[in-house]
Parts: sequence; structure tokens; C-alpha cells
Amino acid sequence: MKGVCVLGSTGSIGQSCLSVVRSLPGRFRVISLAAGRNLELLAQQVEEFKPRWVAVGVKDSVNPLRGLLEERGYGERVSIVAESQGRIEAATLPEVDVVVSASHGVTGLLATYEAVRAGKRVALANKETLVVAGELVMREAARSGAEVLPVDSEHCAIHQCLRSGETHEVERLILTGSGGPFLNTPLRKFGSITPEEALKHPVWRMGGRITVDSATLMNKGLEIIEARWLFGLKPAQIEVLIHPESVIHSMIEFKDRCILAQLAVADMRIPIQYALTYPERLSTNGDSLGLDLLAAARLHFRRPDTRRFPCLDLGRQAIEAGGCLPCALNAADEVAVEAFLERRLSFDSIARVIEKVMRRAPQRDLHSMEEVLECDAEARRLALDMIAAESAA
Repeated sequence: MKGVCVLGSTGSIGQSCLSVVRSLPGRFRVISLAAGRNLELLAQQVEEFKPRWVAVGVKDSVNPLRGLLEERGYGERVSIVAESQGRIEAATLPEVDVVVSASHGVTGLLATYEAVRAGKRVALANKETLVVAGELVMREAARSGAEVLPVDSEHCAIHQCLRSGETHEVERLILTGSGGPFLNTPLRKFGSITPEEALKHPVWRMGGRITVDSATLMNKGLEIIEARWLFGLKPAQIEVLIHPESVIHSMIEFKDRCILAQLAVADMRIPIQYALTYPERLSTNGDSLGLDLLAAARLHFRRPDTRRFPCLDLGRQAIEAGGCLPCALNAADEVAVEAFLERRLSFDSIARVIEKVMRRAPQRDLHSMEEVLECDAEARRLALDMIAAESAA
């Protein structure tokens, strides 16, 4: 039985992960959970899965969570820790074999990095880990022997296709994306797009930032960066195609011009189970996870319009330049999306803010996690300045 830590257990990916664990009795034991502010749900998860270690976002949440657990008769049977160090402890416990990194933003970065250094298998759903510190993380994985398995549906698809060939045999990776809710919206209307409209993704149900990133196509820019580090390919070998049906999750073209594609329904339980059970393939519970090819009928593809989605090009520019630019890109995007969701920034200003931050970010390599965090903080400060200037204009 494998021991599991879930970072971000109360988010959508974390809940899906625990659903997979629930569906595979006797395979996994939840050793530790880490979450933010949803203490009621976290207490329910503790009661059901009985971890011995729980990490909360801030120290002020420790006593309220303890109270909720005491109401359930579970108060003294779990250690509760807090903040970054608490998440690191939860992810590096000796009993933990697999760390599911599902925290949003850079919240789970240090814990994920330390899990890699400790040689754990990391089921990676947190895009930011490889975007801001891909070189450092993969270098440590090579040293420690840690497995980094992608939970993103696109990168999980690539991982599966690569089981049919070697990396040096690959001509290109083709990441697919639905195109989000504004694929056919006239450009002249982008300035008036509301948060409510941006959060209506046509296929996936996700958290706020990733849903907006899907609407701007920044998610594909970040995925290009992730793919570069996960699979060791050059950015020029990684392409993006719009595929509105979201049936093909990604493809590989090999040098002999054969293309392999992975097809599945749009449900995160599939890549989560793949990462948890790899290299085995186990049955899934429920007919809802089966793909009906007759119902899928026709599949369509188109090249992304970078005038409509400039964030895609920004992602590619960041990884081609390297150094601190991917980190700056990610930080600026997180701040800009938050401002948009709070109605302090227009939808069409998100890309402008990110581009301005990238222009002002220093051109230097990042040699340590401390330097990564410094770059992140500086880019956030710049982004806030840019947003204030946008608002004043």
C-alpha cells in the first residue's frame, strides 16, 4: 500500500485525487493533507481518510481546524502544522511515497521541490513548479531518482504516447486546447469581457486562475514551458493546436512521421489515476469515464490566433529567453488574473501587463530556490505597479 500526500486537498484536483484513492481501496493510504482556507471540507477529509499529518495555510487556522476535528472525535489523532514549513513536512514524511502537488500558484512550490529532493514520486498538477523552477526541479529529480509524473491532461497524454518511442525519436509534441470560451468572440469585445463570462469554460470545471488562463490561452503558454522540462525537448519542437472537442488531449509526431494521440473524456480522474498507479493501468469505476467514439463523431483542429491570444506567444518567448523570464511571466499572470477577477483590470489588459513586466524583468539565470522566490516577488511588485498605471490611465 502506497502512502500519499495531497498538497491542495480541498481544491478541484485535490478532491478528484481523493476520489481516485476512494475508488481503489487497499491501494493507497493517505498519510498527509495540505490545504488553505476551506477548513470545513478539510475536516471532512481528515475524518474520512484519517491522515496523521495535516498542514494548513496559516497559523491562525490551526485552532479552528482542531476544534472542527474535536467535534468529530478526531482532534487528538492528527498533527496539525502550518505555512510553508508545514507543507514541506507533510510532503517529506518517510511514510509518503507519492506527493500529489495540486496547490495553486507558487503556494506548493517549496514543498514540491523538497519532495523531489527527497526522492518521492511527484504527481504534478501544479503548473507553476516547472514554469518558475523547471531546471532546478528536474536537476534535483535526476540526482535523487524522483519520478515527476504529469497530472495535466495534456502532459499526461504526452507521457502515455512516449511509452511507444524514445525522446530522441520525437519530431514534435502537439499540445491541444479547447480554445476556451472566447474562441469565436470578436476581438472588439475583449475589453468588455466580465469575470463571470471568463469563468464559463466550455469543457473543464477548474479553479479561477486556471480557468481564466484557459480563456487567454496563457495555460498553453505555461504548458509549453512545462513540456520543455518534463520531456527534455526544445521549445521549437512543441506546438499548440486548438481542438474544441477536447477528446484528443495531446499528440506526438515521431521522426518517421507517425502521429500518436491519446483520447479520453475530459475528466481529471483519468490522469490522476495514471500518475498514482503508473506503470500499471487499472480499471476505472463508472461508465462516465468511458469515451464514446460514435458520440464524439467529428474532431476539429485549428491553429491558435495569437492576435486574439497574445499570452500564448508570451509563454513561448519566456522559455526561449530562459533565465528568470518564465518565473516573471508566471508571477505577472497570477497577479493580473487576480486583478481581473476583482474587476481592477480589464480582460484585454492581462496580456499587456504581463508583457510589460517581462520587458522590465532582469535577464539572469536562477541558481537556487531563493533566487526563484526573489524573482517571483519582484515580478509581482512590477505587476502591481503596471495594474495601478492601467487603472489610472
